[in-house]
Amino acid sequence: MAKRRLGILISGRGSNMAALVEASRAPGCPYEVALVASDKPAAAGLEWAAGEGIATFAQSPKGMPKPDYEAAINAALRAAGVEAIALAGYMRLLSDDFVARWRGRIVNIHPSLLPKYKGLDTHGRALAAGDAVAGCSVHIVTEELDAGELLGQAQVPVLPGDTAASLAERVLEQEHRLYPQVLAAWLASGNTIDRVS
Repeated sequence: MAKRRLGILISGRGSNMAALVEASRAPGCPYEVALVASDKPAAAGLEWAAGEGIATFAQSPKGMPKPDYEAAINAALRAAGVEAIALAGYMRLLSDDFVARWRGRIVNIHPSLLPKYKGLDTHGRALAAGDAVAGCSVHIVTEELDAGELLGQAQVPVLPGDTAASLAERVLEQEHRLYPQVLAAWLASGNTIDRVS
């Protein structure tokens, strides 16, 4: 069976992207990484991906209308034959139009146990609430922020003396484990649409 062609969007070092790339090399993995794209041309993850022989694309949105910026990203994804998109530390909100164009074909990893703590500062908010457990979630991307169908979650205990940074570090370890597993299962299930419209 042909592997699904995955595009990964990043904004920084791309540690989750690297975990997805590493997992893609395992026998039987249902996807291959066709493109790593970023809104930050200096993102460290782009250099890592290029060093691994993966095609990269960067486009700064500065000074560009959002539709033009997203058109450039979309064109790069389509040119690479991408069938599904994984957001991996991509820090820009996608427009409703972009999400609609790729409906059912974009997944994201979020550092909380959704539906708790959508948006930013998830670890600080979990600590402020006195939660005993934190974690991460993989979900389908929809027009509503962090609200799409949940595909998988991993829990991380909150330890005495935890700071937002220490909790984030342990959650990130689980993200690196969870994301490749859930993504592979999702793509293997055939629930995604075969080609982009």
